[in-house]
Amino acid sequence: MTQPPQSTPPAPPSGPPPSGPPAGWIQLTLQGNALTSSVVPPTVRLNGYPVATAYGVNALPVPAGRWRIEVHCQWLRQFGQASLDVDVAPGQQVPVFYVAPMHQFTTGSIGFEQQKRKGMALFVGLMAFLALMVAVLIAINL
Repeated sequence: MTQPPQSTPPAPPSGPPPSGPPAGWIQLTLQGNALTSSVVPPTVRLNGYPVATAYGVNALPVPAGRWRIEVHCQWLRQFGQASLDVDVAPGQQVPVFYVAPMHQFTTGSIGFEQQKRKGMALFVGLMAFLALMVAVLIAINL
């Protein structure tokens, strides 16, 4: 019985290991949480590709260059759309902040520093109106 020929292991590559483009990070902070915004976290896309994120700080490693960040929320329809172009240098960490609006009828806020929620005046006005209606109904029934 003859044995199959033994193959020799491949030689290790010579020279320095291959390296990709220098990387940086986008530190995307999704402001809020499941109680103050939505149970479903916002959808994030980098240059059109979906990225898994959660509320809080998300460190997203990316190659150096220009990146387009698009964010939106989903409930009965898409709302809170916002986008931002970010330039990332090799080794740089770029802070980006996004906050969803208080209601579905306006856009979200995105920028390089902490953002304020849009739609607060409408939300507070609506809550005050509802409280007034409840008070009137209680007063009528007394």
